[in-house]
Amino acid sequence: MSEYRRDQPRDEIILNMGPHHPSTHGVLRFVLHTDGEIMNKAVPDVGYLHRGLEKIAEGKTYPHFMPYTDRINYLEAMFTNQAWAMAVERLMDLEVPRRAEFLRVITCELNRIANHCVTLGSISMDLGAYTPFVYLLREREIINDLFEELCGNRLTFNYMRIGGVSADAPEGWFDKILKFLDKFDKVTYELRSLISGNEILLNRMLDIAPTCAEDAVAYGLVGPNLRASGVDWDLRRDQPYSVYSEFKFDVPVGGKGERGTAGDCFYRWDVREEEMRQSSRIIRQAIEKIPEGEIVAKVPRKIKPPVGEVYSVVEGARGEIGVYLVSDGSDKPYRAKWRSSSFSALSMIEYISPGLMIADLVAVISTMDTIAPEMDR
Repeated sequence: MSEYRRDQPRDEIILNMGPHHPSTHGVLRFVLHTDGEIMNKAVPDVGYLHRGLEKIAEGKTYPHFMPYTDRINYLEAMFTNQAWAMAVERLMDLEVPRRAEFLRVITCELNRIANHCVTLGSISMDLGAYTPFVYLLREREIINDLFEELCGNRLTFNYMRIGGVSADAPEGWFDKILKFLDKFDKVTYELRSLISGNEILLNRMLDIAPTCAEDAVAYGLVGPNLRASGVDWDLRRDQPYSVYSEFKFDVPVGGKGERGTAGDCFYRWDVREEEMRQSSRIIRQAIEKIPEGEIVAKVPRKIKPPVGEVYSVVEGARGEIGVYLVSDGSDKPYRAKWRSSSFSALSMIEYISPGLMIADLVAVISTMDTIAPEMDR
C-alpha cells in the first residue's frame, strides 16, 4: 500500500474496508484515511468483478448477447434487457408491437419495485434494523414468483427480445399482479412507520453526507440519487421512451420535506420508497390499457443492422442505463459501451467522505445503492 503513504500525515491511519466487507454491496474495497473515527477520505478501489462483458459483445450476435445483459446488473435485468433491445431496434429502425411495449413497462416497473425492496431492506439492515429487510424480501419473493410464471426465471430473466418480448402474459397473470399491488401498497406505509418512527435509523441518515444539486449533476449522478438532491429529472417523463408518455405518475424529488437536508442519506431512502408507489400506479394503468396483438415484431433470422451508431437509454432502478452501440453491418456489434449508474455514484463517495465518521460510510454506500458488477462489467 505504499502508493497511499507518500503524503500521509503522521497522525493518519490507513485502514482497509473490504474487499469482502459485508456492507459494501459486492466485492468492493475502500481505502480509509482516518484520524481516529473521522475519515480524511475514503478511496474506492474497483475491478474485482470485471468480466469483460463489453468485449464479449463483440464476439456474439445481437440476439445472443441478450442473456449477458442480465449479468451487467443482476438486480435490474429487465432494464438492461430493454436497453440492449432498444439500441438494436433503433439501428434497424424496427417498430415494436404495442402489446410488447406494455409488457415491457409492466415487467420493468415490477423489477423496479423488486430492486428497491432489496435496496431499502439492505439500508435498514446495514444500519442495524433487521425487520424491514425481512418485510421487503417477502414482497420481492412474490414478484420473483410472478416473473418465474412469465418467463421461467427469477433473477436473470432474458425476457426481452429484439423487436418485443419472449412470452405473453399467462392466463390470470394480471389479476395476480393487481392482487399483489393491493397488498404491497399497504406494506409501503408500514415500512415508512418502521423507519420514520425509529429514532436510531433517522439519526444514522438525517443530514448525513448531503449532496447539493450542483455537485450531483457535476459528478453525473442519476436516478434516485440525483432526484434526492433536488434535481427533478426522470427519463420516463422528460425523455419518454416505449409507452411511458401514456401514463400518469409523479417523480419524487428530495429536499421538500421538513426533515433532513436535500441529498442526504434520508432523502436517498425516501425517494426510493415513494418510487415504489409510483411504479404501482404505472403498472395498474398499463394493465388497464394493455391492447391485444403480437408480442414480437418480424425480424430477419440473421440480424444485421446497417452501418451506424446509436445511444439508447432507459430509466433503470438506479437511474440511466445507457448503451452506445456501433454497427459495421455484420451480425455482431463492432463496439458496445455501457453507461453505468453505479460507477458515477461510487466516484462521488471520495468527494463527500472527508469529515464523516467511519460508521457513516456504511450509510453512504447503502443509500448510494452501488452494485459492484455494474461498475466493473
